Amino acid sequence: MTKGDDTRTTILDHATRKAARVGLTGLTIGALAKELKMSKSGLYSHFRSKEALQVQIIEHGAEHFTDLVIRPALKFPRGEPRLRALVENWLNWLDHHRSQCGCLFIAAASELDDRPGPARDRLVDQQRDLIDFVTSITRVAVDEGHFRADLDATQFAHECYGIVLAFHHSARLMRDPKALERTRTAFERLLVSARTPDPR
Repeated sequence: MTKGDDTRTTILDHATRKAARVGLTGLTIGALAKELKMSKSGLYSHFRSKEALQVQIIEHGAEHFTDLVIRPALKFPRGEPRLRALVENWLNWLDHHRSQCGCLFIAAASELDDRPGPARDRLVDQQRDLIDFVTSITRVAVDEGHFRADLDATQFAHECYGIVLAFHHSARLMRDPKALERTRTAFERLLVSARTPDPR
């Protein structure tokens, strides 16, 4: 990794944390340069525009999410065990960021939902990829016999996604001390509804 790559990573690490607090549109290259003790032109040379910086922040956050949530889950056996690991990692990710600065993706979803542009497009792609990944794991769980053959994997992924979003809302906004417990209960009920009935 070159010095330029190191500098870019440092900028994106800082900008991603800040964007989770103040929003993507709340970031300015000038303020970031001051906080990082860089010249404005030096920081500008890495991104060229605020819009390009926003897209890079989303991609940077997605890389961290993949490293901490998705890749570790892939080490678990196919089917329900992998799905369980994914959701547990996902909840841990949100719980960690809840106590720090909030989740970048959830904050950006509220901020960008009616703001067309490259940042919104990249966020939509990232979230669709995540839901598609949950759907894929669910289909494998059906193939493995963990879930019933007539399960609608897309619907399951939609409900799973909703459960995780509800956790963030309940924990971060509502400050419900039982948010994690309630979320795990909801997920267990979803799993029960999806499982192949015991032939006994």
